[in-house]
Amino acid sequence: MERGTLCRMREGPHGPYFNHQTWENGRNVVRYVPRDQVAALQEAIANYRRFLRLAQTYADVIIRQTRARPPHLPLARLKRRRP
Repeated sequence: MERGTLCRMREGPHGPYFNHQTWENGRNVVRYVPRDQVAALQEAIANYRRFLRLAQTYADVIIRQTRARPPHLPLARLKRRRP
């Protein structure tokens, strides 16, 4: 998995150039991606996005289950008997 986006920069004599942009430690980090690694990086980014969707779906299911339960009722206080 990999965060970020793959950006097509420009056409060169041997094909397009790509950069991988991510946000790390409050900064935008950009790195050059060799052409032979572009397909693998695209798949890794897609896998990360799939993970995010699955995590969101799981959270939604758990939230619905939590809301469907009756609220916890406070324990009834025992009345004290006077002697």
